[in-house]
Amino acid sequence: MAVTKSDQTRIETLAADLDAAFGRQDDPSPLEIVRAPGRVNLIGDFMEFNEAFALPAAIGLETRLAYRRRSDGVVRVVSRQSSETGSFDIDSIPTGIPRDAAGRGRRHARIDAADHATHAPAHAAAWTEHVVGAAWSLREAGIGIGGFDGVVDTTLPVGGGLGSSAALELASTLALIGRGRVLSPAHLASLAQRAERDYVGVDAGILDMLAGAAGRADRALLLDYRSLEVRPVAMPFGVEVVLCDTGERHGTPAKYRAECARAVALLAEKMPGLCSLRDLDAASLRRYRDVLPESVAARAEYVVSENARVVATAAALETGDLDELGRLFAESHAALRDLYLTSSPAVEAMVDVVAAIPGVIGSRMMATGSGGYTVNLVLADAVPAVQTAAAREYGARTGLRGRAFQVDLVDGAGSISPP
Repeated sequence: MAVTKSDQTRIETLAADLDAAFGRQDDPSPLEIVRAPGRVNLIGDFMEFNEAFALPAAIGLETRLAYRRRSDGVVRVVSRQSSETGSFDIDSIPTGIPRDAAGRGRRHARIDAADHATHAPAHAAAWTEHVVGAAWSLREAGIGIGGFDGVVDTTLPVGGGLGSSAALELASTLALIGRGRVLSPAHLASLAQRAERDYVGVDAGILDMLAGAAGRADRALLLDYRSLEVRPVAMPFGVEVVLCDTGERHGTPAKYRAECARAVALLAEKMPGLCSLRDLDAASLRRYRDVLPESVAARAEYVVSENARVVATAAALETGDLDELGRLFAESHAALRDLYLTSSPAVEAMVDVVAAIPGVIGSRMMATGSGGYTVNLVLADAVPAVQTAAAREYGARTGLRGRAFQVDLVDGAGSISPP
């Protein structure tokens, strides 16, 4: 990625922070910088465990890791946002899936808060587990890695459902392998996912990682969860992606995955060979709906209809059919609210406020992640009105502090060449 003039200050600041944190070396190794973006999901929430489709995109909010290579296999990292530090030795990382005290395949972090002179063990910040998880994942895959001193700098909200953990894991993976090795986006994403799922212990899907690895500037990505293939989809000219933060966060009940699996199991008795809700069509669901409990049938109905909407949205983006995009966003929001029960009064208020603004093409909740955001397609001239309404009218209606911000669609993770 080429460096712009506006980027120069940030790079110089990172270099200065690196020297301040770990000391200025007499003969330092070259400064290297990697970046990994966050992500938005335009449409297609909860589709991964149904082997269906989604339409994410990499966004300009990102994590950068500026580092200098070490020769001793030690990794030392510091956060520019919190000044928290961590250190670990690559050779001390255990092999195999880590187990906790109860024998479960969960997190077994071996990273310590670092005194930079002595590496004295202490309590490590939680975010550093993602760095050591990336190293563990690479070693498990048989990929050679090296140590470094690094400064992590992010513009992503932590825990906001925009892929902050995935961005840290992607950036760490790139720094650990070095600039001489190139991994495909799917391979890079799978390594980062394994770090989060099997090492950190978060049952993460691959959406955040693959969107962050495979992103394309000014493009969404039609993601096939079965094959992990992605196809770039051009955005219509003059249409911006705006995120609205409702100021609340809520998780996703684990029962949804189980209910979808139960739908497949029950329907397979009538439709031998059915392996996923991706392969179920609306007519077959109507025919056999009576064999499903009502809540299970509702989840299946959402998946079948949303899968079709994802494909239709990609087509509407490419043809610039703004009316169709608005209809699809509205239907997706209603389906999540009524069939998946993932909405809240705050989310409904934000969608109502924003959708009423002239120039807003479509507005829907973005339920993949931590919840609390709506994703909106907005004509460029209408973006200021959306920002004002999200702060004022939404706040007056709910008592919550809302905000709206436009996000650029950007390229996926990679290196930045310092000047």
